[in-house]
Amino acid sequence: MSTTALAPREETTTRKAPPHAGGQRVTFPRIVHMEWIKLRSLRSTLYTLAVTVVLVIGVGLILSSVVGTGSGPDREDFGDPTSITLSGVPLAALAIAVLGVLMSAGEYATGTIRATLAAVPARLPVLWGKAVVFAAVSFVLMSAAALGAFLAGQPVLSANGMDTAALSDPGVLRALVGAAVYLTGAGLIGLAVGALLRNSAGAITLVVGALFLVPGLVELLPGTWNDAIGPYLPSNAANAFMTVQTESGALSPGPGLAVFVCYIAALLAGAAVLLKRRDA
Repeated sequence: MSTTALAPREETTTRKAPPHAGGQRVTFPRIVHMEWIKLRSLRSTLYTLAVTVVLVIGVGLILSSVVGTGSGPDREDFGDPTSITLSGVPLAALAIAVLGVLMSAGEYATGTIRATLAAVPARLPVLWGKAVVFAAVSFVLMSAAALGAFLAGQPVLSANGMDTAALSDPGVLRALVGAAVYLTGAGLIGLAVGALLRNSAGAITLVVGALFLVPGLVELLPGTWNDAIGPYLPSNAANAFMTVQTESGALSPGPGLAVFVCYIAALLAGAAVLLKRRDA
């Protein structure tokens, strides 16, 4: 008997990997889908987003209901009707900024970032995927929250004898979109700082300080210093494009938006550089 007859035949065809095997090409849409699964599968994320929406609408309603109970000049201290109904935005920005930190730094705390980067060796698409998913979800929800706060608050202001605003009034729609942009941007700032520091507590402290504490401290500086620095702080720049009436000494809406976007871009760029250079 020939020995060749006993030899196993060589495979002439290549077996295809099953759809769930790890041999699929890593594409950006798949990375975005992966980050979307992470975002919606964490209850804490969903709860924080819900709390953010409640803060935007709830605080706006509360202030709208009490602002008309005063009399005299105090009634004017709360600003225009749109700003009154959006008074919950700064507090909501705190919640969503913390969520952004946890979305990036949280993976380093749990160690799951190693599996993520092993699946996506190029690394940078992971950061961009997180940013895209977070920005898309945040902007949609925060736009709905800002619109809801406005529509719910205006009848309350009217019932209290206060002036009201309509969506068709000049600057109102821009202010509502600006509120959604500010909240989304605050979350992206948190995400970028979390990726930079890789430590949740440190990143939250830094973001909260930069967005909420520093503006108050700058106001204590001499007038010329405050005028030179204050308008260019992230939260003050954002306030310039989410208010109907531009305050004295503040940036106009266009420059305010440009400054705010530059903060986000610079932080994300820094996070990208360190993500490429550092080990997981």
